[in-house]
Amino acid sequence: MSDSESIPLFVDLDGTLVKLDTLHQALFLLLRRDPVSLLKVPGWLAKGKAHLKDQVLQRVSLDASVLPYHRQFLDWLLKERKKGRKLILATASNYRTANAVAAHLGIFDEVLASNEQTNLRHQAKLEAIREMHGEFGYAGNDEADFPVWDAAAEVVLVNPTAGAKKNYALKADHIFVEQRPAGRMFIKAMRCQQWLKNLLIFSPMLLAHRFTDAGTIVGAVTAFFSFSFAASSIYVLNDLFDLSADQHHPRKRKRPFASGDLPIATGALLTPILVIISLALATFLPPIFLWVLLAYYALTTLYSWRIKQLAVADVLMLAILYSMRIIAGSVATGTTASGWFIEFAIFLFLSLALVKRLSELREIKESPEKDNSQRERAYVVDDLPLLLGFGSASGYISVFVFTMYLSSEKVIELYSRPHFLWILCPLLLYWITRIWHLAWRGKMTDDPLAFAARDPQTFLVGAIGIAALLYAI
Repeated sequence: MSDSESIPLFVDLDGTLVKLDTLHQALFLLLRRDPVSLLKVPGWLAKGKAHLKDQVLQRVSLDASVLPYHRQFLDWLLKERKKGRKLILATASNYRTANAVAAHLGIFDEVLASNEQTNLRHQAKLEAIREMHGEFGYAGNDEADFPVWDAAAEVVLVNPTAGAKKNYALKADHIFVEQRPAGRMFIKAMRCQQWLKNLLIFSPMLLAHRFTDAGTIVGAVTAFFSFSFAASSIYVLNDLFDLSADQHHPRKRKRPFASGDLPIATGALLTPILVIISLALATFLPPIFLWVLLAYYALTTLYSWRIKQLAVADVLMLAILYSMRIIAGSVATGTTASGWFIEFAIFLFLSLALVKRLSELREIKESPEKDNSQRERAYVVDDLPLLLGFGSASGYISVFVFTMYLSSEKVIELYSRPHFLWILCPLLLYWITRIWHLAWRGKMTDDPLAFAARDPQTFLVGAIGIAALLYAI
C-alpha cells in the first residue's frame, strides 16, 4: 500500500458520500407528516443545532438504501476497502442517519456522528478524529471541512464547492465530481415543459373569437406566465415534500432534488422567488384573477401536503386544478367561459388524472418490488380494473358533455357553420379510447399530457380538429 493508503480515511456524509443534505430532507419529511412541527423548530434550534437534528431524527428516519450516493466516489471507496484500508464515516449528521448509512453500505469500520449534545462539525469533528488517529485522510466537499483538510495527510474532494476547489484543488490527492449542468437542473426542477398545460388559459379567449384583440391577448399572455411561475413554485415545493417518496420511484429518483443534483436549500429559496414573480405579474390583471391565483395556490398546496395521498380525492383535485386554468383565462381577459366547456374540461381531466394513476400502478405491478407504501399513494395494484372503469367512463362522459355544448345557443351565435364542429366528437372519442388502450397495455407514461406532446397521432387529431374549428367560423 502507498503511504496515503496505509492511513485511515475519514469520510463526510452530506454533500460527499450522499449528494444532498440529509437533515434538510428529514426536515421536509417531518413537515410533510406533521406540519405542526414547524412551530417547534425554532425552540429546538435555540438549544443548538445538535438538539435540532436529534429531535427531527427522533420523529422521522431516512431510508439509507435509496439515498443518492455519489457513485464514482463510492466505487473508489469499495476498492480502497478491498485493499484493506480502514474507512470511518465522520459526519455532522445525527448518529441515527449515520448508523443507517453505515449499516446499508457495510464498508465502514467505525462511525463518528452528532448526538443530542454535540454537533460534529468544523473543529469538533477535527478533535474527534484526532482522538482516534494522529495521521489520517479526509474526504469532504465544502467550507465546513477546511479545518479537517488543513490537518489531514490526504485530501479528497468530492463535488467540491467553489471555495473548496479554490483552496484545496492543488493539494488534493483525489477529486471526484459528479454533477449535471445547474442551468438545466433549474429548468427541470421548474418543470417548464409542464407550462403547456397553462395554454388552457387562452381557451376562453379563443372560443369567444377574441384572438385579434390586442388587450385581450396581452391579458392572456400575462395570465399564462403568472400561472406558469405559480405552477413551477408548486412543483418545486411538491418535489421537496416528496423527496423520500421520489427516491423509491424508478424515474422520479432522477429529479433534481431527489437525486441531489440541486441542493434542497436552493429549492427552499427558489419557491418564494417564483411565488413573488407570479404575484407581481398578477397585479397587472383584474383583481379577481389574483383571487383565482391564490385559490390555486391554496388548493395545490393542500394537494401536495395531504390530498395526493387520498384515493379518489387526489384525481378529483387534479381535475379541478386543470379547470381553474380556464377560469383564470376567463377572468384575466374578461371573457365569459361556457359552463358546458368547464364541465367538459372537468370530466376530461379527471379521465387523464386516472390515466396517470393507472400508469403508476402498472409500473408497480411490473416492477420486482410491488410495495407501494414508500411511494405514499393510496392505490394498490388490485385497483387497476376500477381505475380503468372510472377513467374511461369519465372520458366518454366528457365527449357527451361536449355534444351538449355544441347544441347550445352560444355555439350557434359564434359559428356560421356549427355543424362542422361535430367532427370533433369522433376525434375526441378516438383519442380518449387510444389513450386508455395504451395505458392498459403499459405503454403510457405517468403523464398523459407529456405523452401527447410527443405523440404524432395526437398532433394529427389536433390538426384536423383545428381545421374543423376554423372552417366552422
